[in-house]
Amino acid sequence: MARPEKVAVVEDVAERLSRTNAAVLTEYRGLSVDDLAELRRRLREEGATYRVVKNTLTRRAADRAGLDIPDEVLTGPTALTFCDGDPVAAAKVLRKFSDERPELVFKASVMEGQLLDAEQTRALADLASREELLSQMAGLMTSVVAKPARLANASLSKMARLLSAYQDKREAAGETSEDATTAS
Repeated sequence: MARPEKVAVVEDVAERLSRTNAAVLTEYRGLSVDDLAELRRRLREEGATYRVVKNTLTRRAADRAGLDIPDEVLTGPTALTFCDGDPVAAAKVLRKFSDERPELVFKASVMEGQLLDAEQTRALADLASREELLSQMAGLMTSVVAKPARLANASLSKMARLLSAYQDKREAAGETSEDATTAS
């Protein structure tokens, strides 16, 4: 019979796997308690949580959540990062941390029910975050809206320069503005 604590962990992890945007599985062997506390703090800022869970309990929770995580992924010390916010932002935090401390190793990730391998998970960190994409879109929209105004201003200023040059040419030829109005 299963102990109540383990059943509670399996239920909690299964529920988190079912409702989270993404979950990243990493190996943390060799990281100190202070390193893990720093990683948790950075992830919390991005709306993600880092949790160490035994592999057997993770396997049961994944099965309960309807996810197929291969046995080779669930070997060695494994931790789950639950991305409740932007999964790209959390992946960027994990990648930066693993660049600083190579002991943190990507194993795999689950995103919208799909299993991504370690390389695909690292590549996720190269994508633009939601905020970056929204900012780029706003810039493009502003550019599209402002372009007709710039073109109209350019045409008006070009016409003003043309008329000024024409007047300067006539004045240089000895004509006055009074001659031009009486001629018409």
